[in-house]
Amino acid sequence: MDDRPISADPLVLRSVADGVATLTLNRPAQYNALSGAMLAALNAELDALAADETVRVLILTGAGRAFCAGHDLKEMQALQSAAGVEALFTACSAMMRKLTALPQPVIAAVNGVATAAGCQLVAQCDLAVASEHARFAASGVNLGLFCSTPAVPLSRNLSRKRAAEMLFTGEFIEAEQALDWGLVNRVAPAERLMETARELANNLRSKPREVLALGKALFYRQLEESLKDAYADASHTIAQNFAGESAREGVKAFLAKLPPPWKT
Repeated sequence: MDDRPISADPLVLRSVADGVATLTLNRPAQYNALSGAMLAALNAELDALAADETVRVLILTGAGRAFCAGHDLKEMQALQSAAGVEALFTACSAMMRKLTALPQPVIAAVNGVATAAGCQLVAQCDLAVASEHARFAASGVNLGLFCSTPAVPLSRNLSRKRAAEMLFTGEFIEAEQALDWGLVNRVAPAERLMETARELANNLRSKPREVLALGKALFYRQLEESLKDAYADASHTIAQNFAGESAREGVKAFLAKLPPPWKT
């Protein structure tokens, strides 16, 4: 097993072990704020992972005490123009969309505070495990800056009223409340956060990679379709899936009361 970091970029550390990649945001002194350089590094890592068929699952976490405190406000202030700020947020939005487009499932392992774009990052990941000490907020409104881009995944993860409460008040919610509201899937003791995230990753790793990729794409695609189009898309997708080798072998094994070939 090789879990040595293989990225030379200090802003995002990358490690791979047994088909599970871990990307660690690595600006702990700045609470892993998303600078332009860090966004570029994340984009490069996601592009590389999308093309790497040996990687089955991605875990995203933060170094130090924070998961991610959002955008780097000093950098934003230095841009001094609406066009410059829009370019930064366009780049960030492109990175967020890559998480959804990635064929591998993405798990956020939320080790600490996740505010503004950091909260957005949690909501954008497919799944999330939070430390019991993690806290979440769409806090921009407290600075006179509405969390417009975090509103996109938050409103697609939480009920409308709960998303609106986070966005309009900017108040923190604790890990257990985030679990109750549907922002995260599991809450773990701080010392077991990565172990819990890896347990979930190992569950996903035991499934056929191409089937999870197909299913993930369909899951997000049908959310944007009408009910009629969603069912048509899903029917076409499952027909294509059923014709594939994994489904043929899996159904054959099930009928023969045997484990599927990828578990033998």
